[in-house]
Amino acid sequence: MSLVVGLTGGIGSGKSAVAERFAARGAAVVDTDAIAHRLTAPGGAGIAPIRAAFGDGVIAPDGALDRAAMRRLVFADPAARRRLEAILHPLIRQASAEEVQRRLAGAEFPYVVLVVPLLVESGGYRERVDRICVVDCPEEAQIARVMARSGMRCTEAQAILDAQASRAERLAAADDVIDNAADLAALDAQVDALHAKYLALAKRR
Repeated sequence: MSLVVGLTGGIGSGKSAVAERFAARGAAVVDTDAIAHRLTAPGGAGIAPIRAAFGDGVIAPDGALDRAAMRRLVFADPAARRRLEAILHPLIRQASAEEVQRRLAGAEFPYVVLVVPLLVESGGYRERVDRICVVDCPEEAQIARVMARSGMRCTEAQAILDAQASRAERLAAADDVIDNAADLAALDAQVDALHAKYLALAKRR
């Protein structure tokens, strides 16, 4: 069995809730956001090159990345965002590829869900996943969730959405779609159906 499902969706779409549900059903989950947090924690492999590229102003007193300062910088300056991505994306890809292989090497997981928020934007993950599952909901719902979760202003949340792939672009890349505009019961039903589908696909590989 070697099925790898790339799970993606815009900010506030509910990727984490979906990933938790796949994990609860027995899938292995490799979350690139969690890997990015490890890389930018105190002593993480991303801290030294980020400090060299952007200076001490984006490093918190504890030695971790100051995420709020970096967010302000990259959304004001597209070139800064590209520099940050050039540092972090290769590190994230390497770490996530190694983690996926570790999970596939064991027999305890029927398939792997690789959570990649910018999967469609990065373009290079298509070769590394067997299917792309998009968590979808209206943009208004995304903005409301981000504001409630992070305390961001509407304009900040909108700026993040505008920097990501559009809803139409993600849906065009999708093999499977989870509609996360309704309640948790509807979400569970969709995850149940896809879990059964992925189990069947994994057994045929």
